[in-house]
Amino acid sequence: MKPIVAIVGRPNVGKSTLFNRLIGEKRALVDDYEGVTRDRNYGDAEWYRREFTVVDTGGFDPVVQEGMLSLMREQATLAIEEADVILFVTDARDGLVPIDLEIASILRRTNKPVLVVGNKVEGNTVRHEAQELHGAGFGELYCTSAEHGDGVYDLMEAVVEAHPPARSLPLDTDEGRTRVAVIGKPNVGKSSLINRLLGEERLLASDVAGTTRDSIDTRLTLDDGREYLLIDTAGIRRKRAVSMRLEKFSVVKAFKSIERAHVVLLMLDGTETISSQDAKLASLIESKGRAVVVVVNKWDNVDKDSDTAGAYVLELRRQLPFLEYAPVVFTSALTGQRVSKVLDWADEVKRNASQRIKTGPLNRVLEEIIQRQPPPLHKRRAVKFYYWTQVAILPPTFVISSNMPEGVHHSYKRFMVGRLREMFNYEGTPIRLIFRKRGEDPDAPRKGKSKGRKGK
Repeated sequence: MKPIVAIVGRPNVGKSTLFNRLIGEKRALVDDYEGVTRDRNYGDAEWYRREFTVVDTGGFDPVVQEGMLSLMREQATLAIEEADVILFVTDARDGLVPIDLEIASILRRTNKPVLVVGNKVEGNTVRHEAQELHGAGFGELYCTSAEHGDGVYDLMEAVVEAHPPARSLPLDTDEGRTRVAVIGKPNVGKSSLINRLLGEERLLASDVAGTTRDSIDTRLTLDDGREYLLIDTAGIRRKRAVSMRLEKFSVVKAFKSIERAHVVLLMLDGTETISSQDAKLASLIESKGRAVVVVVNKWDNVDKDSDTAGAYVLELRRQLPFLEYAPVVFTSALTGQRVSKVLDWADEVKRNASQRIKTGPLNRVLEEIIQRQPPPLHKRRAVKFYYWTQVAILPPTFVISSNMPEGVHHSYKRFMVGRLREMFNYEGTPIRLIFRKRGEDPDAPRKGKSKGRKGK
């Protein structure tokens, strides 16, 4: 798993602005009043090929016991617990205020690397006043202006020095064991499905939503020699429905399980309509590039005719269009109906996500794509493709050399991905296309999604 860097601090010190700066996107809502960020916000960052996950949090007031600020404090506490490195952000113009000292006291008890960030440093006068922040007692101070990018370069250097390397094997070095994570809302039958696969009641299962509080790894070896690591996760519900502190932490563990897995089983309750939370989970799986099988459970409780399954799949594709490539299996963990098909599909989609296509066949497909549908003009100039090559698996990732990478419209990218799926078997796996300008060195050091260029 990628190391986690948590950004904490009292309200309105610029945490969300720094978060946006580190991940290179304007994902977090930013405003000039307190309490804009209420939940944790996750984003991936990279600095010279060192990858990590950044967690933005709501304003952390360690004293307030009631209301929204109390919930925000709880979210920040959870982020601290899961973090490998903590960025303690303060407003350099204010110096250390009493709440900062309370937060510093809590952070000192974590025994984790803490980097003090004096934010909103614009000008030498503020930089001089910021030296008061050394009083937090964490050593070196990093003066930044997240708004303008000043000081971010030095901060990023310190972050990668402080955090540990990735803590899990790459996905393509699994030593023959397929890691399968089971993800879904509470009470859709995740533990029951794994128990059915295992042939025994090894995991706690009940009708009470949220029985599983943590991710549980269970090894399974079939009679034919196939080996799996089944990762059962706590059910993920809508944020406003999560109130117990332990259950909030279990959501974090479930997110991490997706990163660990080769294949994710997205479990839906066939007796219920597809919800916005199901869509969020599906989007998270796709964004992590994991092969996926959609498992519609409790199908034995559905009143159906010959068209019911087909109609359900059509509705599924309409509501989860970003998983249109995922196979759908209708099961009953209670009766065992079609449960045996689940691991067959997991093997299939992992195999598809792991295949490598040689450059020769790829470039023949590229020629066919261009002949069939030339790319549209960009700024009155023709967009040209010279060659493409596969650079990674899990998910399959392809680099296309072009004269104008910025001129490739997203609709044309979808067309190219569609042709790849038609020519090669990529059912169940996302596909990544990377367009690079001709002559660009693909192995040159890159600062990745966080960009992090000094003075940006």
